[in-house]
Amino acid sequence: MNKDSLLKLLPDVKEDTNAVLLYINIGQQYESNEPELAKAYYRKAWELSKKIDYPLGIIKFIANYTFVLNQQGLYDSSLYYNLKSVELSRQIKDSVYLAKTLFNTGTSYRALGNYEKAVTYYLEGQKLFAKINQPDKEALINDLLQVLYMDLHQYSKAITYGELSVKLYRQLNLPNNLGIALNNLGANYAFKKQFGKAIPLFKEALAISRKVNDMSMEANQMLNLGDAYMNFGNYDRMKENYDMALQLNRKLKAYEGEAIALRGISMYYQFTKQFNLAKKFGLDALAITESYNLVPEKSKMLNNLANISFSLQDIKTGYSYSQQSKLLQDSLLNETIQKNALNLEKKYQFGQKEIRIKQLETEKKLHELSLHQKNILNHILIVGGVTLLIISLLSYRNYKQKQKLQQQRINELETQQQLIATEAVLKGEEQERTRIAKDLHDGLGGMLSGIKFSFNGMKGNLIMTPENTQAFERSMDMLDSSIKEMRRVAHNMMPEALVKFGLDTALKDFCNEINNSGALKISYQSIGLENVTLEQTTAITIYRIIQELISNTLKHASAKTAIVQVTKSGSLLAITVEDDGKGFDTKILDWSKGMGWVNIKHRVDFLKGRLDVNSQLGNGTSVQIEVDI
Repeated sequence: MNKDSLLKLLPDVKEDTNAVLLYINIGQQYESNEPELAKAYYRKAWELSKKIDYPLGIIKFIANYTFVLNQQGLYDSSLYYNLKSVELSRQIKDSVYLAKTLFNTGTSYRALGNYEKAVTYYLEGQKLFAKINQPDKEALINDLLQVLYMDLHQYSKAITYGELSVKLYRQLNLPNNLGIALNNLGANYAFKKQFGKAIPLFKEALAISRKVNDMSMEANQMLNLGDAYMNFGNYDRMKENYDMALQLNRKLKAYEGEAIALRGISMYYQFTKQFNLAKKFGLDALAITESYNLVPEKSKMLNNLANISFSLQDIKTGYSYSQQSKLLQDSLLNETIQKNALNLEKKYQFGQKEIRIKQLETEKKLHELSLHQKNILNHILIVGGVTLLIISLLSYRNYKQKQKLQQQRINELETQQQLIATEAVLKGEEQERTRIAKDLHDGLGGMLSGIKFSFNGMKGNLIMTPENTQAFERSMDMLDSSIKEMRRVAHNMMPEALVKFGLDTALKDFCNEINNSGALKISYQSIGLENVTLEQTTAITIYRIIQELISNTLKHASAKTAIVQVTKSGSLLAITVEDDGKGFDTKILDWSKGMGWVNIKHRVDFLKGRLDVNSQLGNGTSVQIEVDI
């Protein structure tokens, strides 16, 4: 039934399960174009379901209500309701609804970046759907896995699942679901820069959205096509799609989509050198991101406004926008690292609780066994004291031996948990370093070089006074210094030589760079590292250890010369870093809480290596590390 027919039924509706379903059906007619009105009808279904004690009605309310919340980006609220839905499905023991609610909850976790939880809920739901044997759910599973692997940047794997999902939805003739799967598949091809494959998928999804009157899907395709045409360099088509996306998102009150569309229009005017218009639309987009706390989008817009200001020769404003963007990026990075650290801490604490529970259960069993043995001994006392003595001694020895074994096992588990936590933190740190280095080098580096090229072109076409010429040259010098500093930071975060040529070459380059700076004279020696390829995580960890040791020498030792020696003999890798500095009392290392020394010890522990420090006041410092690889 269409919307008008459904609305005509409202005056005569009774407070029963049919009324709940009517409210939900009406809400579904509004959710694509008037989401707030859809939510109002869904809440009516919820209130009535509670009143008449209709659990399935509450589950249906949550499934539809959270769909709209997800469209609006309110993922925390969506997760809250979906967890309630899972709990209710388990209570009524309905496997079909439980499978659906598990997938909805997994999607909420995925949207919040908690991929481990998302996989857990997806897999539990997948097992239930496999028993039910529903083809449409198989297509849904493939689409959800497509999005999950897209979020993890495994685009080829995501495309494999996406093509399966699209194929199944075509066979099942489900246009709404097909449109969503086409959108996700197009996004994966776009991430792989295969816009020739992405654009037809977006266009097909756009045609479906208009056919089924899904304004939200239509707005999303307009944004996707705008991005694709921008990468193709077709700026007129880019502008046309962003204009349509802006109108649709404003009508939907989808503020993030509105901000993205405004940023796209601003970039169009930037590409066509209409910089004042570019600035106007950029400021409109920035105002929306600030009003609704859209931090990632705000960071992108600040970066664009910096480029526009540089193009308008407003260097001071451009620098201010650039600094604000960098601060936001740093805050996002810190928030991600803190979340990862918190998750690791929770895992470790949970593991410790499990160990404690098992220990208490073991102790309880031992206690029960001891009581049983005492009862036996009481009966044996009648037979003779000698037998009692022998049994007591054997029982005591057995008890002590079990305690010893249990303690050893607990110690091993604690050590293992600590190593796992350290490994996760180190890998997460290096991944973030690599990502930021790539973004700096490929994104900001290219942008700064483009600005420099643009400035050089402008200089030849302008007639400037001597004062303006001097100011222009100072600005060009500042820009050159910014490019050099950006490249230096990117290189320090993840040396390109380490990834391409290995540890030996990377360490040579590092030492040569210090030598060229004049801050310290380093002699680098390597033995047995020729043609040796180390596992990347190991190589990066060793590089960071040596980098931190040399950093300590530069900061604290007042040294003139230093030696870095790396020797590989069989499976043993020996590292020696010495300097002729002022030395120090090594006892301070026992209570030092400086991040540099703590990082060195954690990395050595991660490699299961041995660390030895020798230093005396006035006689320099020598650090020896041995690692089995």
